[in-house]
Amino acid sequence: MGERDKPWVMRTYAGHSSATASNALYRRNLEKGQTGLSVAFDLPTQTGYDPDHELSRGEVGKVGVPISHIGDMTALFGGIPLAEMNTSMTINATAMWLLSMYQVAAEQQAQDAGRDPAEDVVKLAGTTQNDIIKEYLSRGTHVFPPGPSLRLTADTIAYTVSTMPKWNPVNICSYHLQEAGATPVQEVAFAMATAIEVLDTVRERGEVPQERFGDVVARISFFVNAGVRFVEEMCKMRAFVELWDELTRERYGIEDPRHRRFRYGVQVNSLGLTETQPENNVQRIVLEMLAVTLSKNARARAVQLPAWNEALGLPRPWDQQWSLRLQQVLAFESDLLEYEDLFDGSPVVEAKVAEIVAGAKAEMARIADMGGAVAAVESGYMKAELVASHALRRQRIESGEDVVVGINKFTSTEPSPLTADLDTAIQTVDPAVEQAASEAVRAWREQRDSDPDKKAEVEAALAALREDAADEEVNLMEASLRCARAGVTTGEWAQALREVFGEYRAATGVGGSVGVGEAAEGSTLARVRDLVRSTGEELGTHLRFLVGKPGLDGHSNGAEQVAVRARDAGFEVVYQGIRLTPAQIVRAAVEEDVHAVGVSILSGSHMELVPEILDGLEAAGAGDVPVIVGGIIPDSDAAKLRALGVSEVFTPRHHDLTTSIGHIVQVIRERHGMSAAPLP
Repeated sequence: MGERDKPWVMRTYAGHSSATASNALYRRNLEKGQTGLSVAFDLPTQTGYDPDHELSRGEVGKVGVPISHIGDMTALFGGIPLAEMNTSMTINATAMWLLSMYQVAAEQQAQDAGRDPAEDVVKLAGTTQNDIIKEYLSRGTHVFPPGPSLRLTADTIAYTVSTMPKWNPVNICSYHLQEAGATPVQEVAFAMATAIEVLDTVRERGEVPQERFGDVVARISFFVNAGVRFVEEMCKMRAFVELWDELTRERYGIEDPRHRRFRYGVQVNSLGLTETQPENNVQRIVLEMLAVTLSKNARARAVQLPAWNEALGLPRPWDQQWSLRLQQVLAFESDLLEYEDLFDGSPVVEAKVAEIVAGAKAEMARIADMGGAVAAVESGYMKAELVASHALRRQRIESGEDVVVGINKFTSTEPSPLTADLDTAIQTVDPAVEQAASEAVRAWREQRDSDPDKKAEVEAALAALREDAADEEVNLMEASLRCARAGVTTGEWAQALREVFGEYRAATGVGGSVGVGEAAEGSTLARVRDLVRSTGEELGTHLRFLVGKPGLDGHSNGAEQVAVRARDAGFEVVYQGIRLTPAQIVRAAVEEDVHAVGVSILSGSHMELVPEILDGLEAAGAGDVPVIVGGIIPDSDAAKLRALGVSEVFTPRHHDLTTSIGHIVQVIRERHGMSAAPLP
């Protein structure tokens, strides 16, 4: 047997309900052999709101853990020695803030143990995702405009290079680009364009001297996606390695090959996980893991795998354990780590890598000609390209050109014991979590402010943060650390910066039809178009459809595809983007006089937000407008929503959007007392 390579860091993306509950989960996972932590924060934390804010309604503790202040951060890592841990934090707009609290929590651990806090801070190892560009394109947890957001990233990089040398201050994240529809070429190109924007910003700010720029490049990490086409995905990773080495050597003059090493972590593809026959997701996850582990010269440094049931809802600890065991079997039972790279010299691999590299370079050149990644975001170019790619992928699945087992082929199935009881096949978050978190943050502020000295400390820290933010030459990490130590809350920190930087609404990318053209006579799309046209003629108008994204759920891919397909089918579509209150959706429905409202929610907050929309429409005299809900919604919740008055509930199993649009037209006809029309 050859000498085995060291396995990659094994993580599970986890966090929910509260800091205390998540801490217990982390400690159990570490006992099971997990070698790093990957912290999922809830949407209010990611977008800079406290649990008691109006926009936090229904979102607290659902897709991650709420962290409102240093007390929460300390509880989250209680009993876990941070100076010995490798922690990845999926956080972007508020990355500087969460890193500040992480550092202060580590300092407190050192003080409690009688150690020098500075010595522990130097040892901190891990990653803040901190890639704001992709938030404007795919994930939607951005807060500030691109310029100030890049400043926060650059300030974090400059600070950690000298103070926290083992920390990866930014994780250029192409994962969500693939979830939003990116091809391998687009994923590589858009990620590299983002890295150029970040590194250029750091260089231009001048906080890091040129002789230390190699240290900056060495701490830039990437977070990528690996789909089920694992040969192509493996070649994509080799293309990443080749391009990064060339880019950092030629553009930034980095001579040390260790500094130019492409370092990346991965979570394999969740877009391809199916609600139907979800047991098939296990083999999909294994194939996707192979894409980022088989090639030694392009092997991931850290891997986290989704669970088989993530298309159904929040995975349970047992489900996460299963995914961890998949990694451990590959790393410790197989002989993979005993060999050199398996693909060096392969003409097939070399040709595919060259194809991806050439395509990525051409796309990077287009973005450079526009003025860089920020300009390509602000113009809407990158978003529109992703929406178009996603639409084409969806069309290939609907037509059967792309086979998805259990969805458009091999659909006959035996009953699955894994999903015999769907209510217990996923983990649910107690609705009381939100109330408890809201009460807790109010109590924290009240107790803090009841002490005149502490209140003055908070006010001074926030004033210093605003003052420093207004001066573009000042690094904001020190002011953020001061806020963390003073007990400032997440919402207070973000609001102070909102007052200086403002907020930003990104392009939606759904300005028109995407690559559909004329529908073949007799096709499903042609029949739905005829139904939309004839229904509008009978009503004496054009059918209008509102697609709404309430709450803080920024995963807008599904909503965008519904909007695109509804427009392709002949609807006038109203889509105002993400992060709307139920009241704003109701107001848009009334003002636009729409014939149906589609509500897209993927964060699990449907039972809180949809009733508010129904009640709002009723109060506005528009209770007869049918409401259709789409998202990751358990059958039991779907039944409750229908009982409340929701007309249709669509979940990932309804993969054929054209047919779903036909059902929506039928709902409109029924609501207006029109005769039933044959469904497509």
